[in-house]
Amino acid sequence: MFTRLFESLAATEKLSRVFSDGPVLQAMLDFEAALARAEAKCGVIPEFAAAAISRAARPEAFDFGELTRLSLRAGTPAIPLVKMLTAQVRAADARAAGFVHCGATSQDVVDTALVLLLRQSREILARDHERLAAALRRLAEEHAGSVMLGRTLLQPAPPITFGLKAAGWLGAERRGWQRVASRFDEALCLQFGGASGTLAALGDRGLDVSAALAAELGLVLPDAPWHAHRDRLAALLAALSIYTASLGKMALDIALLMQFEVAEASEPESEGRGGSSAMPHKRNPTGCMLTQAAAKRAPGLLADFIGGMAQEHERAVGGWQAEWPLVSGIVQSAGVALESMTEVAEGLKIDAVRMRSNIQATRGAVFAEKAVVHLAPELGRDAARQKVEDAIRETGAPPPIHGLDEPEAYLGSAEAFRRRLLKENA
Repeated sequence: MFTRLFESLAATEKLSRVFSDGPVLQAMLDFEAALARAEAKCGVIPEFAAAAISRAARPEAFDFGELTRLSLRAGTPAIPLVKMLTAQVRAADARAAGFVHCGATSQDVVDTALVLLLRQSREILARDHERLAAALRRLAEEHAGSVMLGRTLLQPAPPITFGLKAAGWLGAERRGWQRVASRFDEALCLQFGGASGTLAALGDRGLDVSAALAAELGLVLPDAPWHAHRDRLAALLAALSIYTASLGKMALDIALLMQFEVAEASEPESEGRGGSSAMPHKRNPTGCMLTQAAAKRAPGLLADFIGGMAQEHERAVGGWQAEWPLVSGIVQSAGVALESMTEVAEGLKIDAVRMRSNIQATRGAVFAEKAVVHLAPELGRDAARQKVEDAIRETGAPPPIHGLDEPEAYLGSAEAFRRRLLKENA
């Protein structure tokens, strides 16, 4: 299953499946079934009731269209879900029907289901991140000696190596993923508080049931329910947005290197990718384009989420109800950017000859700084700088100095930085 056509540039097939109707419903039913089993273990409900509820918690037994329609009427999918699940249980064992959703509230179902979906998303993102990191490491190693123009403010600058550039991308993605992973660790926690976040309906068994439920679902047990405290989710979404922005920086660099007049890099060729509907000659940076779109989309979604964090008292009116599209949108943005740049990095073609020729095309102008350093001991720094500026203004090139325009001789600590970045990512 893939996403709707309207969202086809903003999602991946794998993550579309995670946030499609079946898995979303399954996650909510998983909560209800796990709750029943946990309560049975703690002696709150009978074993037979937990068994009946678990058997009835199957998505195929539910009418998705009707559930969607009723969710809009109820303001939450949990209310019609519980009614439908209760009817399913009653049809199989009337004695068990009264034990469905015991002690829980609607937000417990919705929030924990979201956490379960985030856990699935993490696994998908982590696999693509590892692929991307491996591809960037390979590029950084293979092109350790591939000299190219440095570019500052979109103008030619002293040379660097493509190996250093790729290592820089890798460093940013590593730091970004460390943030994402730590925020996932924090956010993947149970939501279970009942009506006012006290589990009063469970008497003195609330804490026991909470611990058993967290164990059933394999989630962290928080210190207390977090109905109106959305900081963990916000921190995760912020980390994902930063990670996506770093992917966007990499995408922008590669798209600029792909410009016809630059021609130093190109995305891999594949069926249906990179072409133009009107111009057969074009090789468009499609993967970079999708990544840039995601990087532009995520900050607005994050701002909307943070804007909804000031929530009223113990449970909010409109705050958490706004979150599902925002959370899925940010996760999907990170996913499509990551999948796109992984494909790009794994097949990226680098033209090292063109990189060197673009340095040569500056007629040594990018070595002006080096010329000043060379002349300064004899002329003084200010006079040396003026001499170089005058020469470039008059001839387009600095004064002739032996070995001035050898890029390998003016790389400074580029290789040391490249190695340090790769060591950090070992």
